[in-house]
Amino acid sequence: MKLYIKLAETLGERIEHGYYRPGDRLPSVRALSLEHGVSLSTVQQAYRILEDSGLAEPRPKSGYFVPPRRQTPALPAVSRAPQRPVDVSQWNDVLDLIKRSAKDNVLQLGRGMPDITSPTLKPLLRSLGQISRRQDGSGLYYDSIYGTQALREQVARLALDSGCQIPASDIVITTGCHEALSVAIRSTCEPGDIVAVDSPSFHGAMQTLKGFGMKALELPTDPLNGISLEALEMALEQWPIKLIQLTPSCNNPLGYIMPEARKRALVTLAQRYDVPILEDDVYGDLAYQYPRPRTIKSFDADGRVLLCSSFSKTVAPGIRVGWIAPGRYLDRVLHMKYISTGATATQPQLALADFIANGHYEPHLRRMRSQYQHSRDQMIDWVMRYFPEGTRASRPQGSFMLWVELPEDFDTLRLNRVLLPKGVQIAAGSIFSASGKYRNCLRMNYSSKPTPSIEAAVRMVGETVRELMGE
Repeated sequence: MKLYIKLAETLGERIEHGYYRPGDRLPSVRALSLEHGVSLSTVQQAYRILEDSGLAEPRPKSGYFVPPRRQTPALPAVSRAPQRPVDVSQWNDVLDLIKRSAKDNVLQLGRGMPDITSPTLKPLLRSLGQISRRQDGSGLYYDSIYGTQALREQVARLALDSGCQIPASDIVITTGCHEALSVAIRSTCEPGDIVAVDSPSFHGAMQTLKGFGMKALELPTDPLNGISLEALEMALEQWPIKLIQLTPSCNNPLGYIMPEARKRALVTLAQRYDVPILEDDVYGDLAYQYPRPRTIKSFDADGRVLLCSSFSKTVAPGIRVGWIAPGRYLDRVLHMKYISTGATATQPQLALADFIANGHYEPHLRRMRSQYQHSRDQMIDWVMRYFPEGTRASRPQGSFMLWVELPEDFDTLRLNRVLLPKGVQIAAGSIFSASGKYRNCLRMNYSSKPTPSIEAAVRMVGETVRELMGE
């Protein structure tokens, strides 16, 4: 770790733990330089990181200060206990969200899109261009059903940061994380089987269950700690659950990071009932904390965790490259992969391997994590300013999605219908439930740097909510 990053994290921890309180003056650049034995420029870089993260603010000729404590809305309520497994619905509403192109004249606050405008992606674009110009045509051939060796080696190296030691030979490259989830579900379940899921849950995983004729059992989920292990244990006693599917790190849509102790306890519970776990870690590298959180897979001693991820949220969605480390289900996953898409496109794999191997991935992540954390705080401020009093909102610990909860009788599907002619789209909460719960909730994306146009869109959403509530 570079010295300025380490120093920024040390200062950040002191601020977060109250050693420096809101309004306090932080140590001078010279004082920190002497205390930690680093250069003045190192301290200045550390303060820039803290400033980007909203933990320090500069005042002309006075130094750096801890900003006043931000007001935050109440957290969303914990979802209710499950009644029974249900067939997944909501496809038409999901289709309405995903069918719109980025070129449409609609500000898409609801899509799960990262910011792809960062200059830290220029090396990737160069790699793509260089590979396409190679005379040997190496990027035009089929590669192994496993994926290119170069990328699998880089994925194995990155997995060390999450506590996993996975050989490249145990990793399969997929066409995005969506295919990884799909082949994982097909490799562990049959039509009619029951899958336990966090709730609210990623609509893509929900629709995969629907497409394969499986049922979802929605588990109560805390907006800070994740699924209720007590409810899961009761469900395992009562129902023949064949798979546990969840997003425990930087959850979509709630943004929580499941504590390590609960991740370990979940693995123990799954071992006792001999049930596999499908872990979606697509946002894990975007955690605001350092080091990034450990995966459930890192506690897996018998290969029952199928770990899925991709570069769609950390780098760019258009490259469509994901991966899965399926443990004991490797042979089955390879078969499902073969009958779905076969080998994944070669060129983007080679470009990504080059991007990571040449040291461009980590600087890009650092920049995006800092940007997303700053944008989160700004988005929450806007929600408090423009939405009705009593609005609840999540406290994301990573990624770029905010979950907003309105009064129980509010209808965000209707809200979307009113907003679309005005050029704004949100994600209605009901698509994050198998049974259409959370109709009074919505998800908004804050990946872009805050701009007047985004603020105007959030204000329009809030004002429209007020108008509909007043009818």
